[in-house]
Amino acid sequence: MFLIQSLCYICLYEHKVETQCCRTKNHFMNRTFQLKLLSIATVLLLSLTGFANSKINKVRVVFTTDVHGAIFAYDFIEQKPKEGSLSQVYAYIKSLKAAKENYLLLDNGDMLQGQPTVYYYNFVDTLSRHLQSRVMNYMGYSALTVGNHDLEPGHPVYDRVRAESNFPWLAANAVKPSGKPYFEPYKVFKVAGKKIAVLGLITPAIPSWLPENIWSGMTFEDMVESAKKWINIIQTKEKPDAIIGLFHTGINFNYNNQNEETYKNENAAAIVAKRVKGFDAILFGHDHEVYNSKIVNSYGDTVQMLNPAAFARTVGVLSINFSGSKKILSGEIVDVKSVKPDPDFMAAFNSDFNKIKDYSSKEIGVLDETINAEDAYFGSSSFVDLVHRAALKESKADISMASPLMFNALIPAGTITVGDMFRLYKYENLLYGLKMSGQEIKDFLEYSYNLWIKKVDDPNNGMLLLNSSTHFKNPYYNFDSGAGLIYTVDITKDAGSRINIISLANGQPFELTNTYTVAMSSYRGNGGGGHLTFGAKIPQEEISKRIVYVSKFDLRYLIMNEIIRTGKLNHTPLNSWKFIPEDMRQKAESVDRKIIFNK
Repeated sequence: MFLIQSLCYICLYEHKVETQCCRTKNHFMNRTFQLKLLSIATVLLLSLTGFANSKINKVRVVFTTDVHGAIFAYDFIEQKPKEGSLSQVYAYIKSLKAAKENYLLLDNGDMLQGQPTVYYYNFVDTLSRHLQSRVMNYMGYSALTVGNHDLEPGHPVYDRVRAESNFPWLAANAVKPSGKPYFEPYKVFKVAGKKIAVLGLITPAIPSWLPENIWSGMTFEDMVESAKKWINIIQTKEKPDAIIGLFHTGINFNYNNQNEETYKNENAAAIVAKRVKGFDAILFGHDHEVYNSKIVNSYGDTVQMLNPAAFARTVGVLSINFSGSKKILSGEIVDVKSVKPDPDFMAAFNSDFNKIKDYSSKEIGVLDETINAEDAYFGSSSFVDLVHRAALKESKADISMASPLMFNALIPAGTITVGDMFRLYKYENLLYGLKMSGQEIKDFLEYSYNLWIKKVDDPNNGMLLLNSSTHFKNPYYNFDSGAGLIYTVDITKDAGSRINIISLANGQPFELTNTYTVAMSSYRGNGGGGHLTFGAKIPQEEISKRIVYVSKFDLRYLIMNEIIRTGKLNHTPLNSWKFIPEDMRQKAESVDRKIIFNK
């Protein structure tokens, strides 16, 4: 009908008269006009045929992030089955293959730390091909963006795993002294006849957490600046059909006293989406928070943002529908927790599973009393004091600072295994010793407790600083307490005036003007959490000059070695500090244990 009407309008235009020309057989058309109509009709028919038969190309971009060693549906720390693993992700991938879907499989980093699965091949069996590279090659990953916890094991580990990988490692803003990227900046893939460009960026905050020898040979550029540079290169050189950001960075740019204008912001996913033109989607991770939404940037473009959180419990699926020059994007978080592990996957890596299970269940000592991280929030505790003891002994420092690294981990009385050590100390942090003045130490502690407790007027309202009925306002891994000191924390005082340091643990006076050696994790010792910069007010550029000791091995290894040496775990609290007034503390603690720990 559209074609007939069009020819009628042409006829009317040609003859400038009202007529029923196309509806009768009597209308006179000269030869030239007949040929003109035939030509136009042919073009219209071809156009309409193409419109009717235009094919929609659908591409799925599937990605994992912050897997943290969750390769098998088994928790080698707790020694029991668990939900979420790459074995289950692979079962989902096989379902896409069976349905003949066009897909791309990506990872967004933080794979080389978290479970004995990767620790074993990081530091114990360093001669075999790494399990992580073998698994990802088997699954058919096309690329990954490097995460901060992939760098944490050090050059010997991540350089080795990278060399074994059949796919590129991306991070455009991790650059060599020459200015060239240490890893590949981006990769272009051809999927369903379409060119998909993937640009990788890593959080630039790594120098604030990790010692320089771990990331030697690279510096980390601001993500917005790097994204602007490389997206122009990609658009000019590659002319892709879609550009995707694969960023190891979070969404909350206000985290850790930062804001949208902070240079080298740790969590810049939304900032890049808003300020850099050209991205169709940004797939991100690092903060372990589910996110699936769209951002309209300052150019009026819509950017699909997607984050499937962590531990391979879910995967992010970006769908791109191409229709001619148009494309429609949508994001989905797919739950794989209930998916059965793929049997072929399990068969392929069965010997690794058994090897790691034997390693993590190896007995290393005895504990005659159950200890719980829960106690660390209310006073000097056996749980954190295990770290303090190891830190003070190994570094020969005067004072130690440490926090609980698991929210509510419990080590039961009885035999202690290698797996228990991952419950006690979650990360592969090294041990540092820094020179600090007495005043800086006090300010450090004031800052730490300000993250943790509130001023108490009525103990019936508790003393812990919460942002809801069941969650801390700030990360518990920043709740540092001290050892090597004797001090009190007055919960009735305002922030900044709660700490009263009575003496050193050996009874000697503690002087605000004296200089002491303070042991702490490499995360804290590089400025992580802001305790040194915002608390002790030491400029970031000065911190490295204060470091006088760096351990050869990580803290978990040091603690484990001490248990193996003595055959037991010393669980006696050091009683370094306590909350006061005692009567208010008891009441407030009772309230908080009921609220946050359901007790």
